[in-house]
Amino acid sequence: MNSTAAVKQTAPASSTSRQLKLATVLIISLFFLWALTGNLIPVLIPHLRKACQLNDFQSAFIDAAYWISYFFFALPAAWVMRKWSYKTGIITGLLIAAAGAVLFFPAAELRSFGLFLFALFLVAAGMTILETAANPYITIMGTPETAVQRLNFAQAFNGLGAFVAAFFLSKVILSGKELTAAQSSSMSPEALNQYLLTEARSVQVPYLAIAGVLLLTALLFRLVRFPKIQEEHSGGLSINLRVFRHVHFRWGVIAQFAYVGAQVCISSFFIRYAGYSGHMKEKEATTYLGLLLLCFMTGRYAGTLFMRKIAPQRLLLLYSIACVLLLCYSVAVGGRTGVYFLLAVEFFMSIMFPTIFSLAIRDLGNETKSASAFLVMSIVGGALIPLALGAVSFYSNVQLAYTVPLVCFAVVGYYALKRAAPVTVQAVPQ
Repeated sequence: MNSTAAVKQTAPASSTSRQLKLATVLIISLFFLWALTGNLIPVLIPHLRKACQLNDFQSAFIDAAYWISYFFFALPAAWVMRKWSYKTGIITGLLIAAAGAVLFFPAAELRSFGLFLFALFLVAAGMTILETAANPYITIMGTPETAVQRLNFAQAFNGLGAFVAAFFLSKVILSGKELTAAQSSSMSPEALNQYLLTEARSVQVPYLAIAGVLLLTALLFRLVRFPKIQEEHSGGLSINLRVFRHVHFRWGVIAQFAYVGAQVCISSFFIRYAGYSGHMKEKEATTYLGLLLLCFMTGRYAGTLFMRKIAPQRLLLLYSIACVLLLCYSVAVGGRTGVYFLLAVEFFMSIMFPTIFSLAIRDLGNETKSASAFLVMSIVGGALIPLALGAVSFYSNVQLAYTVPLVCFAVVGYYALKRAAPVTVQAVPQ
């Protein structure tokens, strides 16, 4: 989920090709880093559910702690970079995220769910700053004619980060040991506490390693010279509520809120669904989680090709219908086939965020910046909607709880069918 800003290149002509290449590599590394941390959430949910003895509703707060940072930090991040520089913002974001990653060590020692949530919130705050900065930076590191290719190339490393999180780090964090209720009750309090503490500690080494990588990256950013970026703007960072008079934008915010919530629900509770409905062990489920994220990456590239022949609005509608139908089976029937259908859902939903974003800001003229800010803030759906899924799962089961993303995709489909086309509105006096 990316946000962009209009920029123009002001790099001095004396910038060497070697410096530019090194700077480009460092910027691309940020795409990898925020995907890595964001896609560890589906691993942390079953892990902390076990280590901290949580129910499904409580474990949904893991999502909330991470994704709510986008709501609170997107605009402050833009302000920091405008006041100082993008490089300063990036270094600040890396340091904040590193501090959050380090906090995983005491959180595990204390087995404190509250401290885990605060650590996640800090990691996400840092990543929000990185995401706000990386997109405009990568677009100016070269000729304007190849800006789109550079951005798409960088986003491929976003997929690589997701793959590493799901296929490798998940194997380190998740032990695969699952105690039944009878086994837990037969253990002494000391033995049970030691087991839970051992489980909690498995996040320490991975997150300390992540903190080390973040600090090293911050040091490299401090040492390497970067081309300067000057934003093309007028009137500073402003939020204009009048933009909501545009029906296609208003519904675009609703659709984006629903989509992000659905995306987070699908991936974050996937391991739980695979275990409950597909009867998979923890280790097997993490392998399928990797395939899930691989389907998302494949779907994004395939969707880009399909849009050469199919209008984005129509493709969004078709993909929404596909997601609803696939989820109907996963909810009503389930089993291993239900798990496979969730992989297909991940493929079809892959194009939705950028497609909704672009449709929602069409024909908005000088109101586009305000519209973009609200669309980025709608990512808070990833914090709130999983709480609804967690509540349904708590009172029924996780298979039935997948009706929550099903409804979300229906909202996206309604937007594509009825509300995505711009409608001329009467100008509002300034």
